[in-house]
Amino acid sequence: MPDERFLIVKLGSLGDLVFTLPAVAALRQAHPAARIDWVVERHWYPLIEGNPDLTNVVILDRASTGSFLFTAWRLRTARYTCAIDFQGLYKSAVLARFAGAPVRFGFTARFAREPASALLYTRRVTPRGAHMVEQNMSLVAPLGAGNSHYRFPLRVRPQAEARLRANLAAEGLLGDFFVLSPGGGWRSKCWPPDRYGELHRRLARRTGLRGVISFGPGERELAEAVRLAAGAPAPAILDMDVAQLMALVRGARFLVSGDSGPLHLAAAFGTPVVGLYGPTPPERNGPFPAGGVVVRNARPEETTFRRGRRYSPAMLSITVDQVLAAVERRLGNTA
Repeated sequence: MPDERFLIVKLGSLGDLVFTLPAVAALRQAHPAARIDWVVERHWYPLIEGNPDLTNVVILDRASTGSFLFTAWRLRTARYTCAIDFQGLYKSAVLARFAGAPVRFGFTARFAREPASALLYTRRVTPRGAHMVEQNMSLVAPLGAGNSHYRFPLRVRPQAEARLRANLAAEGLLGDFFVLSPGGGWRSKCWPPDRYGELHRRLARRTGLRGVISFGPGERELAEAVRLAAGAPAPAILDMDVAQLMALVRGARFLVSGDSGPLHLAAAFGTPVVGLYGPTPPERNGPFPAGGVVVRNARPEETTFRRGRRYSPAMLSITVDQVLAAVERRLGNTA
């Protein structure tokens, strides 16, 4: 088809953006001459900066209605022939509609995060596959994109790499390190900070390495709680933007986390990961591609996706001994 112009709508968050990358890569493979643009919130721009599968990146500022309307106007001037909404929110569906694309793909109401968003699509897709990466592929399959190979074209800024090295050196970390990421959006899918602290203490003793605590906005107190529980040697706590986080997880010996963005980012880079799972199923939300080790004790009825404010019984059932054994298994260490 001549003059194909695709708009990818995926505004955030970290894990969701990572899960979308292979579908966009498959779309590019199927349409090598097409224009493929991606609209994303400014905070997450480093994740897709320099992506070879994209023609342009359109940045959305969340500050005001005016910025939303201005972005919609910019998109409309591009005259896209097709918009693909991977977000499944009413806001993202409205943005795709305002862009003026005559064909708009999205998930059916049953599978969209906000069911009303499906009303604004011209093509509603029932996802196939267990994992979110596979389900996202369903949105581009009708456009001729296959899934023979899952590609994550992530690029780390050299400046971010240099800033990270300087910050690590300031913390006395000049060699290898591991990463613990205790956050995760909602507490019911997180593991308590005192257990991360004990895990760090025992990992440091066994490996001779120190860890770095990864944390997101509003999670500084959580990171400090992990450091306090860890004792000596204390893990490092660094204030990082998305670009530095990318450099951090790419360079780590391994990463331990619940179902979180840093876990999925690390897995996409090929960093060894151990995922701790409770209310979310690893079949759908686990490390991808395969290779990560998952620790989960949840019973079937505890798979709820419930955004609870307390640690869930399923996560509390995971012991430090279980996680240590999983790390050793992932690293191939039987000692």
